[in-house]
Amino acid sequence: MNNSYPKAFLLSVALTGIFFCLITTLFNVLGVLSFSPQLVAAPFIAGLPLTILLVPFVISALGLLSYRFLNSNFPNNNLEKFSLSVSNLILGLCIAMLFFGYMKLFTMVTFSILFILLLYIEYKNKLRFMYRFYRTYLALVVPLYFLCLYIKTQDPILFNQNAGLKLDLVYLPIEAYFFFMGMLLMAVYLFEFFKNKALKKNG
Repeated sequence: MNNSYPKAFLLSVALTGIFFCLITTLFNVLGVLSFSPQLVAAPFIAGLPLTILLVPFVISALGLLSYRFLNSNFPNNNLEKFSLSVSNLILGLCIAMLFFGYMKLFTMVTFSILFILLLYIEYKNKLRFMYRFYRTYLALVVPLYFLCLYIKTQDPILFNQNAGLKLDLVYLPIEAYFFFMGMLLMAVYLFEFFKNKALKKNG
């Protein structure tokens, strides 16, 4: 592994984890999410279980490890030419969701983050990696679904239904899939950014 990768990896995981921890804290303060101390066997910090605070860091790390694994073992990048079309479809979906859910906090935050990231990465950023990102997302969305479904059935997290569109996709709020997409996209972009910056610095 290139020497620039570990530093880029750690910085990406740390920044993504901190950002989404703050978002989760905001959701908790504003009543979007709440946690029962009787059902969550973990110490609480600022009203949040430690395990919940660690989730963005763990997901970011696993996402980047999967991203690196897929890139190393399946280097063919011919489908990159279709990634902009996929991104434009998702940007359109974000606009539609924001139009119908601008009064719903979970919906607004989730699709605003994803919209801003996608718009910047596809139209301002010069690094091209979106096909590889979408491939990683598809590989991880199924295990993430089962994890979220398990958490939902155990009821340690209480979700305020009025904060979302009340539109479930296979028993999970549709926002959950795109919240994860935004988290993974931020981690991958930061990884590519820091890696490219280090490579330029090292010549």
